[in-house]
Parts: sequence; C-alpha cells; structure tokens
Amino acid sequence: MRAVVVDEAGSRPEVRDVPEPSAPAGGVVVRVVATGMCRSDWHAWAGHDEIAFPHVPGHELAGEVVEVGAGVARWRVGDRVTVPFVCGCGRCEWCLGGNAQVCPEQEQPGFTHWGSFAELVALHAADTNLVSVPEQVSFATAAALGCRFATAYRALVGRARVVEGEWVTVVGAGGVGLSAVMIARALGARVVAVDRNAEALAVATDLGAEHTVLTGATDGTDVPSAVADLVAGGSHVAVDAVGSEQTCADALLSLRRRGRLVQVGLLPPVEGHPRVPMDRVIAWELDVLGSHGMAAADYPAMMALIASGALQPQRLVERTIGLEEAAALLPAFDRATVAGITVIDPTR
Repeated sequence: MRAVVVDEAGSRPEVRDVPEPSAPAGGVVVRVVATGMCRSDWHAWAGHDEIAFPHVPGHELAGEVVEVGAGVARWRVGDRVTVPFVCGCGRCEWCLGGNAQVCPEQEQPGFTHWGSFAELVALHAADTNLVSVPEQVSFATAAALGCRFATAYRALVGRARVVEGEWVTVVGAGGVGLSAVMIARALGARVVAVDRNAEALAVATDLGAEHTVLTGATDGTDVPSAVADLVAGGSHVAVDAVGSEQTCADALLSLRRRGRLVQVGLLPPVEGHPRVPMDRVIAWELDVLGSHGMAAADYPAMMALIASGALQPQRLVERTIGLEEAAALLPAFDRATVAGITVIDPTR
C-alpha cells in the first residue's frame, strides 16, 4: 500500500510503498477513505512523542472495514466506521466504565503504531473502539471528528459542562478551536475567539463567535485584558486549543473568578515544563480540567446531532489533499495558517 513514511524525527516525509497491515486479534483493518491532519501529527513528526521510527502518522480517520480479526463480534467487512484517536484496551476498569480515553494500555494510531496517512490502517479492540458512521454522514465529516471535533465536544459538554448564556473564550481558531466555537454556540453559550490568523477569526465569526481577538507572537497583545474589555469579569469557561505556555496562561487569565479552564492543546516540555499561573488558580478558585479526546461510548449523542444537522463539522473542512501534498505539508504544519481542517484522501 501507499503511505506517508517518516524515517526519523524531523526528517522529510516520503510517500512510498510499504507492506499492508493485517488485522490483529480483536481488531480490524480499515480502508482509509479520509483522514485529518492536525498539530498532533506535527508533534509526532518533530519527535515530541515516544514514536518508533520509521513511522506512518495519522490518527483521525474514517473508512470501510476490509478485514476482521479473530474475536471481533460487532463488525463486518464493508461497515462504515470511524474511531477515536485514543483506542482503549477494552478490558481495564476505565474501558469497562466507558472511559477508554484514559485507558492505561491505550493504543493510538499514528503514535503507538502506524497510522492513517495510508491506504489501510490496523485498529485494535474493535468492539470497544469503532464507531458506526451513518450513511448521511460523509467520510470526510467523520474523519474530522476523531481528534478535534470530538475532543472539543467532550471538553465543553463532558468536562466544562457549559450551559446556556455562559461566556466561553476559545484560544486558538484551528480545527479544535473552531469546533469549540460551533459546539459552544449550539449549547447556547456566547463566544470570544482568539487567534493570530485573521482568516481563522473570520471563520470563527461565521460560526457564531460574538467577539474576536487578533494576537501574534511579537505584537504584545494582552489577551486577558482584551477579553476583560469585552466580557465584564472575564469568561466562565476558557479553552486552550493550541497548547503552549503562552496560550495556556492567556486562557486561564481570561477567566472570571471560579471559572473553568479546559486544557485541550498538548503542552509538551519542549523547553522545560511549561509555567502555569497557579497563583491565580488558587486565589480565584479556578478549575483546571484536562480533556483527552472522547471514548467511542460517548459518540452516539454527538453523532445523532451531526446526522440531524444540529452540528455541522463538515463546515470546518477547509481543503482536501492527497498523500504527496500531505508529506510536503507536515513539516511546516505548526506554522500553517489553515482556517479549518485539512483532510487527506489517500486515493488522490
């Protein structure tokens, strides 16, 4: 099969022929119809995760089951499926309790094993992790769910428990951030979107953000003060959808007293462990909530809203590219000014 291969951390990705995977016991092989590219894939390429090289990235995917391993009860060849980016083992107390997203034995396509920047991908513990894709939901839409949209949905619904009328500040208007804007508005919340990309903020406005704050690496924008000027007292909920020391602090300091921060963006200790203004957390009794994807068990409610049209993640898909373009784009994806989600079609 054709796949994007990274030989070592930071090396130039190449599209080449590699052996096809086989279905593991309890797992399946899926023909990839669509797969998303996000900042997490860039982190893996850059060596910020424990990755065994050579490696095939890709963790947001949708497609059709083409092979079923021994012991799989719920799935058949031809089924339309997607999968969370965190795949639980299906046996531990967390998986059995519906919280596979924190499984200590978790598998992550594109991280713990070869991922979906390829024509085929192997997935483990299928009966625990696979999610059926309704006919009225496209594969590109389903692929957009696996990391960013589902993560934003659980961050706001399951972790922050946003309610109608609350203010939500979303720092970062990439795939996760724009998903958070759309979901917050669907919940009846009011949104302030923050980003360095004016085009992304325009999309956020189109999705329902009431206010936007344009920032940059060197312009000295005081994001918390800007939010305070827009929302008296600060926001009830803030989402760091980027994952840096600065964006985490900006999100946290944008909160009102007793507000809730949901940390979605990864904070890898690239330059030492990031500093977080914990003095504000203590003095204002802020809640700091980690959010790590969403288990397959929680997908049905979200998928029903998508099938009904109440949520429209397909609006977030900005472009569709092939494997060759994906290989060229990956090394610079941390600097890409993409106002939405990039989807890869391995057949292009």
